[in-house]
Amino acid sequence: MWNGIFTGTSIPLLASVADFTEVRHTVLAGNLANLDTPGYQAMDLPVEDFRAHLRKALAERNTVPFSSPGDRAYYLGARPPDWSSHKRPFVRHDGNDVSVEEQVSEMVKNQMLHNTALTIMASQFRLLLTAISERV
Repeated sequence: MWNGIFTGTSIPLLASVADFTEVRHTVLAGNLANLDTPGYQAMDLPVEDFRAHLRKALAERNTVPFSSPGDRAYYLGARPPDWSSHKRPFVRHDGNDVSVEEQVSEMVKNQMLHNTALTIMASQFRLLLTAISERV
């Protein structure tokens, strides 16, 4: 019964976004931590792949129960082959390609997405609480 209440809302989708952004933040912070590591290549999670997975999950939502595309076990496990580690436009003399400006910019965008998902999720929970308590 409770499962149906939550799957009928955007809560599972928002939880997936929150999970994804949390793990991506860890990856981006790792890039900054390795700023002075010779030969380190910056990594990132493929945001477009995640968005495509969400679109597919939403399209199939009416026929298949929603499964979380932001599965933490997937993102926290051994480095999956689809993590992007593409060549950056510049490489320093030590082979490191981490750009502080790029990493901080991505972290800010990621944090904004995370905060937005949590804000909307909190609103959804307040709506459910109002409905359950039968008070306006």
